[in-house]
Amino acid sequence: MKISRKLGASLLAISAIAIVGAGKNWITQIERGAAFHTVGSPDAALTVADFSSYTCSHCGNFARTGGEVMKLAYVGPGKTRVEIRHVIRNPIDLTATLAAWCGPKEKFLGNHAAIMFAQDDWLEKAGSATQSQQQRWATGPIPGRMRAIASDLGFYEIFEQRGYDRPTLDQCLADTQMMDTLIGATMADAETYGIRGTPSFAIDGKLLDATHSWESLQPQIQAGLNAHDAANAGLDAESTVGDSAFSLD
Repeated sequence: MKISRKLGASLLAISAIAIVGAGKNWITQIERGAAFHTVGSPDAALTVADFSSYTCSHCGNFARTGGEVMKLAYVGPGKTRVEIRHVIRNPIDLTATLAAWCGPKEKFLGNHAAIMFAQDDWLEKAGSATQSQQQRWATGPIPGRMRAIASDLGFYEIFEQRGYDRPTLDQCLADTQMMDTLIGATMADAETYGIRGTPSFAIDGKLLDATHSWESLQPQIQAGLNAHDAANAGLDAESTVGDSAFSLD
């Protein structure tokens, strides 16, 4: 599994050169909202909201495959932008999300990818956690619980490779205000969009029915772009006719 992911990442990197090589790469345009990050051009034709949980294996699969393709094929060239919105289902989700948010906004995408690409390893550790470990995750001050989860699941090692030291990550894991914000955003999104499972997706604020994979999401992104292009083509045609009617020749 690890070998295939490394190979896949290499192939995606090669694809990125062909897709966005000549123009601006909008993947580097990252904005931070109160509880989500937006990646891509502010003038993109479509906005895709990705509602994901770090403890959802299907979300991890999407992030490692479809999410990467979406960034390269649609976000990078400026066609769409994506909002990464978190669904907090349990304390592990909360710990992972606090870690992903650690540092400036420019670090987020790398942090997000690091967690998702290592998901199989740390989810296996979570599934085989001892009773004593689970007790540490569920009792005592909440920052202490977050540190225990991060330690037991190997998050400190993951983020050390990202250039973080333990005190820096500990500070992020102790941000109780951010915890409240993330949990509140999960509840608000569930009510506003009707989120019932992960991953889920919305385009321009409308939740997509029965769409939980790249295979079902990609055709709807393309259809939205096609409709946008067709509408703009119609406006351009009307503008051309209007210009000729007022010709000074």
